Amino acid sequence: MFPVHEEERLAALRSLEVMDTPPEPEFDAIVRGVRHIFDSRMAFVSLLDANRQWFKARCGLDAPETEREVSICQYAVEADAMLVIPDTLADPFFATSPVVVGEPFVRSYAGVPLRHGVSRDARKYPIGTLCVADDRLLDFTPEKLDLLQGFAGVIEGMLEARRDRSESLRLALSRQEALIASERAQRILQQAERMARIGSWRLDLSNFETHWSAQTYAIHQLPQTGKPDLNKSLLHYPPADREKIMQALGTCANTGEPWDLEVDLVDATGVFRRIRVMAEAEIRNQKVVAIIGVMQDITERYKVERRLREFALTDELTGLASRRAFNETLDEALASTPARGSALAVAIIDLDRFKEVNDRMGHPAGDEVLRVMAAKLSAADHLGDFLAARLGGDEFVVMLRGSHAAERLAEGIERLLADLRHTVYGEGADPHAGITVSATIGACVRDATCADRPSLMKAADEALYVAKRARRGTGAIAGRDGILVARAAEPA
Repeated sequence: MFPVHEEERLAALRSLEVMDTPPEPEFDAIVRGVRHIFDSRMAFVSLLDANRQWFKARCGLDAPETEREVSICQYAVEADAMLVIPDTLADPFFATSPVVVGEPFVRSYAGVPLRHGVSRDARKYPIGTLCVADDRLLDFTPEKLDLLQGFAGVIEGMLEARRDRSESLRLALSRQEALIASERAQRILQQAERMARIGSWRLDLSNFETHWSAQTYAIHQLPQTGKPDLNKSLLHYPPADREKIMQALGTCANTGEPWDLEVDLVDATGVFRRIRVMAEAEIRNQKVVAIIGVMQDITERYKVERRLREFALTDELTGLASRRAFNETLDEALASTPARGSALAVAIIDLDRFKEVNDRMGHPAGDEVLRVMAAKLSAADHLGDFLAARLGGDEFVVMLRGSHAAERLAEGIERLLADLRHTVYGEGADPHAGITVSATIGACVRDATCADRPSLMKAADEALYVAKRARRGTGAIAGRDGILVARAAEPA
């Protein structure tokens, strides 16, 4: 498949030392973001070795690797160019592919090559791809494909930075004493530290004196004067993280066990930083005499991860929690709250006549309805301790706790039914010809028969359909013999 440059391509791949490494949050976050952009079932970072395709990050795929010969990605790598297949079944070449006619039944595919060279000035070879795929037809717009190429460039940079970081960390740990003794070598270390934002340090256990490199001072935003004081330096960490550092130092001093932590740090100017701290024992004559380590400022990476996670957990249109965020929060609430403790309930909300708004007035009007209803939900303080989320389409869901999830549930639903009414008028239309969108609600209180998320959501959904069959603009609570919560209903 690669008759000319396969050996060079494999050398470039293996120089990264990334194959079969554990999942890393930076790569996982980008794959989740790409899947969200394309609304695809599958997204993955695929790396092609000699005989296999291995996934550094994946969403929607169970297997960590496949045989290379069944991979569609190999053709993007072979061509060293983006490969877009809007419909595999309409493409004679791919229609019989094992991954098209069998699991995972790829119907649409887009992949962008990831390139790397053995060294910075070497030719870059395609080592894998960033891909999206689905068992249904996807909408590959030029804008989305440009974003896919952009994310591929980000991953290339992350792979390069990952290799540089590993090399810099190894250099800092293995050469520290020699670099201190040599002025020239010290300058090289300082340049490497500035490039990777890594500082080195050493704690002498005989007198507890510490030595910091220039970049360690820079991370703390402290002048390079005098010797750092161990106790004062520990004050830069919040109490919980300070305890982690102290425990790790004590364990390393007693047993020689190395450690690797991500913690918060507040520098001398009061600025929050996220740092990664690694350390190991310096042993002489079978005795731990010092602890040496490095710290890296990973604040920007941490912020990107947080932003990507917030993006994944927030519905873009309404600003409410996403389905995924709601599911995670509900699962945590069910696990942390005993069934006999504080009451917990969910209410599924379906908007009436929403399709009519879209059909008669257009999708922008429909989107505005969703934003208005989301704002009304967010402002429903009468629900007490609650979380509102958008399930998708014109469906919302609310989780309630305490008395608002038990004896005050019916009252809360009645008020919510009154709040969630909004009349939409078309541009230049007769003011008497508007469409009044209301809500129908089905709710369920957690009990012995509805103790987990699937059963709780199913019961609330069934209650919703009880209310729908009765009349729009009403609600029903599961477990209450289908008793409807009265509310002014839509005209039939």
